[in-house]
Amino acid sequence: MAERPPLPSLADQAAALVDLGVHDLIGMRPAEFVSRATELEFPGQAESLLAVDPALAPPSVLAPLMRLPGHGVPGGKAGFVVADMTDVDSFAPIDGIDVPAGPLYAVAAPDRGDEFADRSPVETLPEILAAGRTPLLLNEAVTWALQTPAVVEPNHCFMAIGSRARKPDGTLDSRTPAVWISGGTGRDGAEAKGAPKVGWCWAGNRHTWLGIASAAGRIGTRTAE
Repeated sequence: MAERPPLPSLADQAAALVDLGVHDLIGMRPAEFVSRATELEFPGQAESLLAVDPALAPPSVLAPLMRLPGHGVPGGKAGFVVADMTDVDSFAPIDGIDVPAGPLYAVAAPDRGDEFADRSPVETLPEILAAGRTPLLLNEAVTWALQTPAVVEPNHCFMAIGSRARKPDGTLDSRTPAVWISGGTGRDGAEAKGAPKVGWCWAGNRHTWLGIASAAGRIGTRTAE
């Protein structure tokens, strides 16, 4: 397992997203996008991830921007959403998760949750909450992979159990989203081998190679007192 490099400053993360064209998705000019990101930086704040409101930049749009180095493709193979997850953008925060208002917000102290490998989301969620942390959302997980591709590595990938879809009756769908690396089998196709992907797992199942990611909290833009 490789050591993950630290996240850049929020301003640098914003610049990286501008390079990917994410500012256009939310109708901001590059300078405004970076400026709004710097407003989220607090003195003494833990390492933070810059996130974008998923209603403005949904996972289906962000996932193809993911890249992993190597595999004989300059810049790495493009990410994708698995074929049987056409409703990926309907995965929304579970009850109890408050996402700050505004197009941009910061996610404090994200952690891949390797210690929860071989634990199911159903088993792990109460433990994450009891520790005063919050499960990562899918849009945050994808954005993390955009900023630090090394967070997605063979046999050490992660679930984002803070996002769930709901059935017509309002109960939770049994799937939980995850970000991992395609093996190039099944409907992924051989050409996808080595590409980062958004997929899903059953909430009651365990996977030895999937951690369950969480964060210390979410930070919105400060308001004037």
